[in-house]
Amino acid sequence: MAGLQELRFPEEKPLLRGQDATELDNSDAFLVAVDTDWKEHDIETPYGLLHVVIRGSPKGNRPAILTYHDVGLNHKLCFSTFFDFEDMQEITKHFVVCHVDAPGQQVGASQFPQGYQFPSMEQLAAMLPSVVQHFGFKYVIGIGVGAGAYVLAKFALIFPDLVEGLVLMNIDPNGKGWIDWAATKLSGLTSTLPDTVLTHLFSQEELMNNTELVQSYRQQIGNVVNQANLQLFWNMYNSRRDLDINRPGTVPNAKTLRCPVMLVVGDNAPAEDGVVECNSKLDPTSTTFLKMADSGGLPQVTQPGKLTEAFKYFLQGMGYMPSASMTRLARSRTASLTSASSVDGSRPQPCTHSHSESSEGLGQVNHTMEVSC
Repeated sequence: MAGLQELRFPEEKPLLRGQDATELDNSDAFLVAVDTDWKEHDIETPYGLLHVVIRGSPKGNRPAILTYHDVGLNHKLCFSTFFDFEDMQEITKHFVVCHVDAPGQQVGASQFPQGYQFPSMEQLAAMLPSVVQHFGFKYVIGIGVGAGAYVLAKFALIFPDLVEGLVLMNIDPNGKGWIDWAATKLSGLTSTLPDTVLTHLFSQEELMNNTELVQSYRQQIGNVVNQANLQLFWNMYNSRRDLDINRPGTVPNAKTLRCPVMLVVGDNAPAEDGVVECNSKLDPTSTTFLKMADSGGLPQVTQPGKLTEAFKYFLQGMGYMPSASMTRLARSRTASLTSASSVDGSRPQPCTHSHSESSEGLGQVNHTMEVSC
């Protein structure tokens, strides 16, 4: 498929940091052209090496966009379609972009030795400050899917000062119960690992129809990702604990995510119930819930345009990407979305957004937004 093509990486070169330390919170300046190629790095962390792919270099006080993929995937399979989308590139050239691959999940990864202990979900989160420090990021805006969303949420809970915002797709804040654990084990005995992982990634309708997308991912999960390494990641994800978050005011000393959060899930996706529950545990004044119709289990792959539009407004709500720099995106905006974010470049207080089918610049403040495709 066109959205799953392999990226070609140039020979690694040292990252070039801009000499201009001017803060770019409200600037339209793009990253310099020399920093637009992707560069691969292996970064030492307290729990082993992390493979990271980065484009651009930090500029002033602007955060990096840091991604973390779902189990069964890597940054290419999970995010290439989304980040290669033309309108998304209009956004990302204003930021340094950093894709993190979970240990052993990158293309061409060597198989872990016998007896290797895969990091726990908490330890995966604790590896990320090493990435932030290595590249000199002041803070990040995280984009995570499934297992990656869980890791980024845990990262934000442990290191809140390093996270300015989160886009969490298909997040399940709950640990696996004994029944779920037994069902997973039984599935592993009767199905291949790629087919087992597919039930986590795709809706039942997509699997029943055996769509071209499902067939492509079945093949690539089996051929691109090291199967022994994937099994370790899959086992660790399915042994995760509850995320341990509660909406402020519902329990004494409630812990929750302090940064603005956009939750995303496709209608009838396997993660739908988990995302709805996560939404109920977050602060409604700083949370956007985006439920995308007809997008299946991987909205970043099936509906990159809708997701790009929502991400643009999410950034604008945090004071980035003023409207003057978004003229081409404004022309191509979809009729089903309108902005409820500030577009004047100042740092507004976080708020929940509602996107309707109005063509006006501002929508009603509400708790949930549903996007029809």
